[in-house]
Amino acid sequence: MRILIQRVKSASVGIEGRIFSSIGQGLLVLAGVEEGDTQEDVGYLAAKLVKLRIFGDEKGLMNRSVEDIDGEILVVSQFTLMAQTAKGNRPSFIRAARPETGNRLYGQFCDKVSELHGKPCQKGVFGADMLVTLENDGPVTIWMDSKQKTY
Repeated sequence: MRILIQRVKSASVGIEGRIFSSIGQGLLVLAGVEEGDTQEDVGYLAAKLVKLRIFGDEKGLMNRSVEDIDGEILVVSQFTLMAQTAKGNRPSFIRAARPETGNRLYGQFCDKVSELHGKPCQKGVFGADMLVTLENDGPVTIWMDSKQKTY
């Protein structure tokens, strides 16, 4: 499982011309599920996400987590994070999980984030054509992959 985390001042997901979900200051997370991912991958990344210290403290150093600043989290499914681009010019998405598996693990990831963060996790709609809008803060953008675990 891969997630791309963006520190934001605000973010929203629009579907069919309407705002479906939105957050203020916090994290916009794009989440991709790979074939073979499990509940362990979900738990690992959810735990890392809510504790990740990428918000500034009183000295401007990245020492605060989304929990510390009472921020919000918006998670959007993004199978294209699994793109393979080594051969040719057209990305291959063969590593992405089948839709049934991807949707299930995406839902479990959002549930785990909500549980660990103590606040509802805002979401997009799996498989929908979404318009994601954000005001990136910094910018700060961080990529994590559950296959590259370090404890």
